[in-house]
Amino acid sequence: MPPSALPDGDPPPSTGELPPSALADLATTDLGIYVHVPFCTVRCGYCDFNTYTLTELGGPGASIGVDTYADAALRELDLAEAVLGAGAPPVSTVFVGGGTPTMLRSRDLVTVLDGIRERFGLAPDAEVTTEANPDSVTPDSLRELADGGFTRVSVGMQSAVPHVLRTLERTHDPENVARAVAATRSAGMQVSVDLIYGTPGESLADWRRSLEAAVALEPDHVSAYALVVEEGTKLAAQVRRGVVPAPEDDDEADKYELADELLSAAGFGWYEVSNWARSEQARCRHNVAYWSGTNWWGVGPGAHSHVGGVRWWNVKHPSAYAARLGAGESPAQAREGLTDEQRYDERVLLGTRLVDGLPVADLRGSGRTAVAGLIADGLLDGRAALRDSRLVLTLRGRLLADTVVHRLLAS
Repeated sequence: MPPSALPDGDPPPSTGELPPSALADLATTDLGIYVHVPFCTVRCGYCDFNTYTLTELGGPGASIGVDTYADAALRELDLAEAVLGAGAPPVSTVFVGGGTPTMLRSRDLVTVLDGIRERFGLAPDAEVTTEANPDSVTPDSLRELADGGFTRVSVGMQSAVPHVLRTLERTHDPENVARAVAATRSAGMQVSVDLIYGTPGESLADWRRSLEAAVALEPDHVSAYALVVEEGTKLAAQVRRGVVPAPEDDDEADKYELADELLSAAGFGWYEVSNWARSEQARCRHNVAYWSGTNWWGVGPGAHSHVGGVRWWNVKHPSAYAARLGAGESPAQAREGLTDEQRYDERVLLGTRLVDGLPVADLRGSGRTAVAGLIADGLLDGRAALRDSRLVLTLRGRLLADTVVHRLLAS
């Protein structure tokens, strides 16, 4: 199945040039870099990310592949340096995602990080993360990443239950998760594990088993996301034909509550609706920057960027991406300038998902009017609102976060 479609937008200049008003924002806001690696050995049935198997790209003779991807990423970093100019601050966070970033050789991932360092510099306490498939890392490859400046690895565990992994079409050996976590820690990096709940056929006991297995690994951070059946995926077709049942809201709510209970008991604190960390230092700062509306440049096919209220996204197909860069052009397909209304809506949407909450003062009149009712309904923490003038979700509010946002934004 093809990845999901990109949104429409305005044609960007071939140079990638940004308006001066957007660049002015660089002086007051941190800068992150996201690097999208679009390769996977197989396409999982639930995934609609912009990823491709090597066969889909045409094999060894393709215009871009795992052996040449770092060169293409460096060319886009050259563009980023030219566009952002001397006013760009040192990079605070780097996140390499995918796809399966660890299909690239560790030295190529380090080459891309070196390219970021050479063009922008890295902040002294920069957080540098890569996602990893547990089957595609070794103690040696992880040590090479750590020596090259990576500080954090996010291991794709998803589940500890074989039949759930089969439904998700995840091909990794569950035993390799523990090996990958131990090797990451031995290399001196922080480690996160990613989980998915709500898979068709997954019982509450299955989910408990996965949570307990994740906790036993003693990671620094856990992400737990509800499965979403995306249109155009193999899983969506299976649900439509009745081959597997659709996820149920009540089941996913029960599983979220179990996750919060077990993770809290193990010493993890939630800091975003789907993320828990052992300490404030273990939070994923790159993702917090997204949720806080700061600036980032997205490198790679289909990657999205945001600088100073201008958002753009690259062409999706790796061959088209490489061709544009090879011609000396920006790989951006389209962009949009965010209106004040859009920026306000995103501030409310994202800010309410964080444990630090959204300042009541940031709300407009209709939103402030809704606060009392949301507290009365048990969706917002009344003490945080009264004592700290911040909107913080209760556990029930986290389960109904979309409802909270809708009521805060209702005119």
